[in-house]
Amino acid sequence: MKLNYRSAAIAFLVAIASVVFAGKANAAEVKDNAAVLEKQVSVKYEGNAENSVVFRVAFENPTAQKFTLIIKNDAGDVLYTGQFNDANFSKAVHLLKEASEMNPVFVIRSGNQKVEQAFKVSVNANLESEVVVSKQ
Repeated sequence: MKLNYRSAAIAFLVAIASVVFAGKANAAEVKDNAAVLEKQVSVKYEGNAENSVVFRVAFENPTAQKFTLIIKNDAGDVLYTGQFNDANFSKAVHLLKEASEMNPVFVIRSGNQKVEQAFKVSVNANLESEVVVSKQ
């Protein structure tokens, strides 16, 4: 009888250790996938139009998996949301110059992963419109 309890206890400890190590491996895999997704997303300031600031959002999506583009303001309000499945996504986004300073956040969500890129936009409306954009 002692042998059966000992075998059962050892099997139980091995099972727990397997679950713990598998959990750590899955966490590392999710972190690696998030890093890959980060490298696939690009948000760049392209310039300003008469009444807007223009950004180019690009996403290299070789598997053409469905993803969501979300744009938020600094208060967290959603300004835009759209779902796409393009393999080589590229979109010009025009944000209205409503204030002298704005902080848009661009979010790409694919599956359970997401990439956020935040910017600070300062508009100086002298004789010549000057826009300063910095990535946060």
